[in-house]
This record gives sequence, C-alpha cells and structure tokens, in this order.
Amino acid sequence: MDQLLQAMRAVAEPTRLRVLNLCAHSELTVSDLVGLLGQSQPRLSRHLKLLVEGGVLERHQEGAWARYRVSTRAESGDASAFAEAVLDLLPQDDATLSRDLDRLDRLRKERDREAAQYFERNAAQWDRIRALHVDEDQVESRLLALTSAWTIGRLLDIGTGTGRLLDLFGPRAERAVGIDRSPDMLKLARAAIERDRLTHCQVRQADMYQLPFNEAEFDTAVLHMVLHYADDPAQVLKEASRALTDAGRILIVDFDRHTLAELRAEHAHRWPGFAQSQMEDWLDAAGFGDIAVERLEGSALTVCIWTAAKTVPGAKAVSA
Repeated sequence: MDQLLQAMRAVAEPTRLRVLNLCAHSELTVSDLVGLLGQSQPRLSRHLKLLVEGGVLERHQEGAWARYRVSTRAESGDASAFAEAVLDLLPQDDATLSRDLDRLDRLRKERDREAAQYFERNAAQWDRIRALHVDEDQVESRLLALTSAWTIGRLLDIGTGTGRLLDLFGPRAERAVGIDRSPDMLKLARAAIERDRLTHCQVRQADMYQLPFNEAEFDTAVLHMVLHYADDPAQVLKEASRALTDAGRILIVDFDRHTLAELRAEHAHRWPGFAQSQMEDWLDAAGFGDIAVERLEGSALTVCIWTAAKTVPGAKAVSA
C-alpha cells in the first residue's frame, strides 16, 4: 500500500505526467528533458527524483550521464504496473502531450543528423578513426575465427560504413546487403566492393530502425561499431531480428562500458559502450538466445564481440 501511494503521489503533477510520457517513448537525460519541456534543470531534477523514488521511473548511470526510462515490472513490480496503467489513461491527443512528442521526434532527428554529419565529415578517414581505439586486425581475426563454422548465407550489414565487413564476409556470403544513411559512406563502400569484385554484394541507403526488407530475408546480421551511435539500440536489435530467418544469427562488435566522455563530445557517440547485462537483456528481448561474448582488451577501450542465435522453438541455428 505504501509503495502504491508513493507511486500515485509521484505522478500526481502535470510536469511529472509529461516526463513519464516522454520517458515511455525514449530513454532521456536531464539535459534532454530541459530542452523538451523548457523548464530548469534543478526543477526537473526534483521531479525526476520523486518519480524514481515512487518506482515509476528507473535511473541508469552511464559514465557521466544518467538516463531515465519507465520502470520495468522486474525492477519495480506494482509501481511499474501502476505506471503502465497511468500511461494507458493519458489522452495522447492532448495538445500538450502531442507537442512534447513532436519535440521528442525533432530531438531524435537532430541526433540522427549529428551522427550523419559526423560520418560525412569523416567519411574518407573513418577506418583510421576507428583504428585509433581498436586493433582492427585483431578484431577481424577473431570475427573470422568465431564465425568459421557458420554458413553466412544471406548477409545483412547494418550500418555498413566503409563496407569493411562486406569485404570480410562477402566472399563467404550467398549474397550481401550493406545499409547506411550516409551517402558519402555508401560511396566508399560501393568503391570497396567493386574493387574486390564482390558482384553479389550491394549497399543501400536505409534506416536501421526501419529496414526496407521483408521478414526472414537474411540468415546473418552484423553490426560493427554501430550501436553506440543509436538512439534506441534495443529497437535496432528487434528490427534486425525481424529481418532474420528463424535460424538466423547476429554478430555485434562494440565497446564495453567506458568513461571516455570525449567520444560523446567529439565523435557523436550516444552511448559510452555497453554493459554485458544490458546487451544480454536487449538481445533476449529481441528474440535471441545462445548469447556469447568475447572481450578484446585495449589500452583505453575494450572491444566486445557478441554472438547470438534466434530462439524459435524447433529451429536450429545455421551451421556449416
């Protein structure tokens, strides 16, 4: 009863209802909410504190940033169920809530533009920039070893960048498609696959949140240093899962959790790497199982390679 009353008090205020609604659509920082709601940071911090204490929001610290989202049942039990009930009752055609969501949509588009602009500014140097923090030869050697028993089949390279993974896995693929939003990146990727005569590979401009493919169109999906730029990595993985067959596999290369704030400030990273439990939860929610991770230690950053297979009753993962 006390928990329920605290949750009720937490949401019983107009601004806090708006915050709850926004955090149901996206994980947000205090700075995000300041821009979306036009209120001061101290005031919003107080509102967020009450919502977290009431159990209707979760706070997750990631390096120098704290992100807020609506609580899950596993974390907050009855408070989470109450938050879901409140969200169901909110009139989404309300003018104030609609304006909030319009601003959230603009914020997402601005983030996407910032990432795209970064790619375009650095297209010619992209491989070199990645290599500043990672020994690419070591990573690629492990990727080939980890997938040596796989039949790649139809390959989808999400966020293909310069097309390096198309070069790496293309010779083993039945066919391959690399998608990216940056025209400059696509020019480089096209040049690479043409140079290597990978005529069964192609690149397309597309959005990783809305892949222009039918369900079960691919056997293997790869994401190489892509998710830390994504506003919503969980949704990216769900969309990748949709595009995979019931026996499909996914391979993800990205950073372990780190505290290098300059990567966000200078290189448009949205996430400071990923904790193992965080990635496992997202993969599980997207319908993947048999999750494994290999860590490649570096001087400042650790690269993680996650592999997983679709978990469909009766299906078997593709193998050689």
